[in-house]
Amino acid sequence: MRLRALAKINLGLDILRKREDGYHEVRMIMQTIQMYDVLDIRKAQSPGISLTTNLPYIPTDDRNLVYRAAKMLMDEFQVEEGLSIRLDKFIPVAAGMAGGSSDAAAAFVGVNRLFGLGLSEQELMERGVKVGADVPYCIMRGTALAEGIGEKLTLIPQVPKCYVLVGKPGVNVSTKLAYENLNLKSIQNHPDIDGMIEDIRRGDLVKMTAKMGNVFEPGIIAKYPVIQEIKDLMEANGALKALMSGSGPTVFGIFDDADKMETAAAVLRNSKLAKTVFATEVYNRENRL
Repeated sequence: MRLRALAKINLGLDILRKREDGYHEVRMIMQTIQMYDVLDIRKAQSPGISLTTNLPYIPTDDRNLVYRAAKMLMDEFQVEEGLSIRLDKFIPVAAGMAGGSSDAAAAFVGVNRLFGLGLSEQELMERGVKVGADVPYCIMRGTALAEGIGEKLTLIPQVPKCYVLVGKPGVNVSTKLAYENLNLKSIQNHPDIDGMIEDIRRGDLVKMTAKMGNVFEPGIIAKYPVIQEIKDLMEANGALKALMSGSGPTVFGIFDDADKMETAAAVLRNSKLAKTVFATEVYNRENRL
């Protein structure tokens, strides 16, 4: 069984407060895009889980979310057969695009199907949150409002048709570092999440992009100015808006025209500001495209 583990971007990311348990209360608009890792999952003769990857620095034991997700289901349902998983990574690591969470989501879906466990999407999502806050969303996919620590999900209408240019500079940002650099009291601009949802409902891409925002940006850009340079380059070359995704450092630009996006992609590649440049579209949950 081959599964695609799709990346996500945050069209809007707001943090409301720090909870007593140390987690942060968030409000985000999540969007799946057509950039993905590939999981090849098959039954094996020997018991246990064998995981291999195309990147030598990716762990292949229980430090890997794919391994953890597969083991959780196999333990719960006492699956005695073995499992062989090959993970080919294309989504940049530590990039704010939920690559690891999406890989785990694909593992949940794959193990459920392969061994005929009969779990619904909702039941998989309930288990997914134990592996990571973004995993339930990566199981569900599409355009969604995420609240709580990111696990309270509400599907909203599909975002208007648009094109997405991804640019990741050659730096990595851990989510932990992003939160450490965040001063909640000093946040001046909170994205208008409710306004964005209304714009999406009306199919108004221009107004939606005008309201896009990410409260992590100021702190991370102060440390890595290249993020701002990539944003500026995308917007100078036709992006309606460019924004950092999640805790960064990946930048994405939203375009209303595929040719403009391809032109901007060529300029970004030539600039050498980004190590990864990828031109794609949004994923449509309704059509499963």
